[in-house]
Amino acid sequence: MTEKIKIEGKKWSKERVRADRTDELYAHIPEGETLMSIDDLRVVYVTDDSETVAVDNFTLDVKKGELVSIVGPSGCGKTTILRCIAGLLQPTSGKVLMGDKECTSPGSDRGMVFQDFALFPWRSVKKNVEFGMEVAGVPKAEREERAMRYIKAVGLEKFANSRIHELSGGMKQRVGIARALVMHPAVILMDEPFGALDAQTRNIMQEQLDKIITHSERTIIFVTHSVDEALYLSDRVVILSKRPSTIFKVVDVPWPRPRDRTNPEFGALRKQILQYLEEQNVMDD
Repeated sequence: MTEKIKIEGKKWSKERVRADRTDELYAHIPEGETLMSIDDLRVVYVTDDSETVAVDNFTLDVKKGELVSIVGPSGCGKTTILRCIAGLLQPTSGKVLMGDKECTSPGSDRGMVFQDFALFPWRSVKKNVEFGMEVAGVPKAEREERAMRYIKAVGLEKFANSRIHELSGGMKQRVGIARALVMHPAVILMDEPFGALDAQTRNIMQEQLDKIITHSERTIIFVTHSVDEALYLSDRVVILSKRPSTIFKVVDVPWPRPRDRTNPEFGALRKQILQYLEEQNVMDD
């Protein structure tokens, strides 16, 4: 088996953890135990003449080291939930806990990968990946070594000094993933990161992420429209109802990685999830 991506550098106590090493805050939580608790989340958007309940009674525990996908239709509240977890949006009620700490604002313990890449076009690949570590005050030698380690992990070592405009869409998204991974957040949030890619590139990126998951044991919450993508990547798939969005069903994915999309059992579970969605009248496929 390929050696796991190593977390290196100075160890810090729970009371004092570098901004680029927030996974150390939760080192006492064993793999497979609850790392994040989302409790009775409710989001109401208010305008001058109306109120819209976007999310209601969303409750979910996320285990350390698992990838949880959230599927549902456009406008049902997937990104709203992710933004609440990230601390970018305050819920109307309910709370998000990391360990025993409530998340009320953005924090470096939650890394975000966006669909639109959100990279700095004037920086090289390597400098983009280093950016968060620069802000956190990581010494130059350490951040260069770590940046190159994760650039290699996403298969871009030959493009480390390339500018962003020289990269394809799939390559840009790999930079975004490396930039999130290199900061060692406790949880990585991915908001339809492959949604803008063509089908072939999307499959390649899924395979790349699957390898990273296998080799680094990261905790990931992954929003997607694709049931196939969710089954290929996830340990559990959370199916949302139509708006106001709540959890309709949670499906455990029983197979080890890597997975075979042509396996009849894979196709049968995919069909089952699509049937769940059709019952809720939330997705056409």
